[in-house]
Amino acid sequence: MPQPEWWREAVVYQIYPRSFQDSNGDGIGDLPGIISRLDYLADLGIDAVWISPFYRSPMADFGYDVADHCDVDPIFGSLSDFDRLLGEAHERGIRVIVDFVPNHTSDQHPWFLDARSSRSSVDRDWYVWADPKPDGSPPNNWRSTFVRFGPAWTFDERSGQYYLHSFAPQQPDLNWWQPQVRQAMDGVLRFWLDRGVDGFRIDVASMMARDPELRDTPVLLDGVERPATSDWPGVHDILRGFRRTIDAYPNRMAVGEVWLSDVPAIARYYGAHADELHLAFNFFFFFQPWQASAFRASVDAFEAALPPGDWPDCTLSNHDQSRPASRYDQHGLGQARARLAAMMLLTLRGTPFLYYGEELGMTDVPIPPDLARDPDGRDPYRTPMQWDASAHAGFTSGRPWLPVAANAATVNVTAERHDPASLLSLYRALLHYRRTSEALRRGAYQALDAPDGIFAYLRQSGPECVLVVLNFENRPQRLDLSYIAAEAQLDVATDADRGQGALRLSALHLGGHEGLVLRI
Repeated sequence: MPQPEWWREAVVYQIYPRSFQDSNGDGIGDLPGIISRLDYLADLGIDAVWISPFYRSPMADFGYDVADHCDVDPIFGSLSDFDRLLGEAHERGIRVIVDFVPNHTSDQHPWFLDARSSRSSVDRDWYVWADPKPDGSPPNNWRSTFVRFGPAWTFDERSGQYYLHSFAPQQPDLNWWQPQVRQAMDGVLRFWLDRGVDGFRIDVASMMARDPELRDTPVLLDGVERPATSDWPGVHDILRGFRRTIDAYPNRMAVGEVWLSDVPAIARYYGAHADELHLAFNFFFFFQPWQASAFRASVDAFEAALPPGDWPDCTLSNHDQSRPASRYDQHGLGQARARLAAMMLLTLRGTPFLYYGEELGMTDVPIPPDLARDPDGRDPYRTPMQWDASAHAGFTSGRPWLPVAANAATVNVTAERHDPASLLSLYRALLHYRRTSEALRRGAYQALDAPDGIFAYLRQSGPECVLVVLNFENRPQRLDLSYIAAEAQLDVATDADRGQGALRLSALHLGGHEGLVLRI
């Protein structure tokens, strides 16, 4: 068979660099810290890392307010540190994906400083400006994504106009109708591609284009009401431009953050001719109730929406969302459910994205108001990685930028590494099993009829067939799958005490919140 693109078979591990490993004792994670932990990631079985922004920034939004797209902020290290990270990751067979933030810049970016200096400045129309209404209020009803900031407009006293910011006021939106903006941002892509990065995670990929007439949202367009600030038709032309640049370099990829609730609309971001994103994030697991039927429906809907040849993905959390062990912790069942969710994540068709610490069962950490840092309240999901039971969990020798979880003494890499019953051991088993299984890496997906509370499916490639059975109920269940085969070989179970061996499928028994991976 022809070899597929690497990103179809990869397991991607997201690193939030402020919180992964601090190398110099300032309490903030950095690039040399990531380098020091690459052996852990290689041993875990990770194929690629996605590193959240490390660019020069005033940190109003912790790196998503970029002041220089082509340099490393000194708190994270230097460009030479990045080059060393890239080289050492590649030596271990680990690809590197970096964040690309095209919708906005920092208000301290040289482009915006010039744009703000005068209405006649060279870079003025690189950003979105508009006159006030006659009463002095903002030009329209657009709101910031960060709710506490209210309107998506800030008045600039010097020039007498408002500028647009879809997020914080310190993050002015770029004007993607301006050709020079497209050319400049294309140069940013090429800068990192020339250094050897393997791909990009495109921030808010469904934005950038917006109603050029700045009408109140929603707008009636072709007889259909649609938001004026997101999923505007012109965004697809922008993404096709990104794709042309990325495709000029071999074996590169782009995954986009597409925050839309309509599954067919998300599928359109792959492009009508597979000429936009390689992957569009499937965020629907974030919002499902803990029910087998809900997760199956979510998976089936995404599968059905993708055109033939396009590839799905899945993820359980990221730097913006609650961790699975906390999100699913109703009745104290968070850790058991995190085990089942791990098995689902790593056995479904598509590219799995794993958030740092998820493999340990890290939980959200309550942050006292006096220690809160994030403008949108996402600190609980961004706390330091828990490496061991020492002070500050082995993350730093100084004072960590956010508090370490209270459970770090037991939920950490050192404590879990040699415990066969730990979540880390389960992740390791699943990741290494996945590497040996063509059916899991690239095979077809087929959902199976099963009793309420059970999500069961087949993964098949050629003669290899893998059966996955997940019990979402906190009670034992029995089912009959003998119409598939008389028996199957149990290879991985969420229950570490269950031994491997042949199981009769006519009377398959699962414990509460137990999952099984069986080879037919």
